[in-house]
Amino acid sequence: MVNQAVNAVALGSLGSNLSLWSLFVQADIVVKIVILGLLVASVWVWAIVFEKVTTLRRANRDADAFEDRFWSGGSLDELYEQEGIKPVHPVAAVFGAAMGEWRRTARIAGADISHTGVKERVDRAMNVTISREMERMERWMIFLASVGATATFIGLFGTVWGIMHSFSAIAAMHNTNLAVVAPGIAEALFATAVGLVAAIPAVLAYNMLSTHLGRFAARMEGFGSEFSAILSRQTEERT
Repeated sequence: MVNQAVNAVALGSLGSNLSLWSLFVQADIVVKIVILGLLVASVWVWAIVFEKVTTLRRANRDADAFEDRFWSGGSLDELYEQEGIKPVHPVAAVFGAAMGEWRRTARIAGADISHTGVKERVDRAMNVTISREMERMERWMIFLASVGATATFIGLFGTVWGIMHSFSAIAAMHNTNLAVVAPGIAEALFATAVGLVAAIPAVLAYNMLSTHLGRFAARMEGFGSEFSAILSRQTEERT
């Protein structure tokens, strides 16, 4: 009876000390570093997700408004003066790069704007601009991929280290009682749990954002192709 009472008290004390904060405080220094690193990575992941979602929504909204003005039948020269010279969103930047290249060629004395080289330069200017804008929008995506791919293994490293530390403590105390074994195992598994908390949102966010970024890139390429065709028709009409 006395032994059962002692075991009950020990287990009750163990249960009260298995809060997340207690697990972190009692963990080995290596496990603490792993947990802190994963928590920082998780916060960074959510900050990137918020920034990318906000950026994509704003870019699509600005693109919708710009395309409405572009297809309204107004003067392309006026639209260029208003939004193409100092573009504030990606689609306007593509338009500005193409229109600027086309106008510079048209101002050259004796230049044959119907020449195939003009279209190639315009297309090249748009492609370079699309690549630059997408590179800016895809910034930090590699971090999401890295966290999604490695956070679980980093957490597993913390778990393995914590279990090794627990077994060392068990060997030193010559006691396999649950009250001795459980805290160290729980601390070790806590690292794996934090690793999953960081990795799962990173993987889901990377897949979702990659899809939306790909769609936006295709949207800019489609606009560039349509605008290139318009410039080609205007070039033919001038010659």
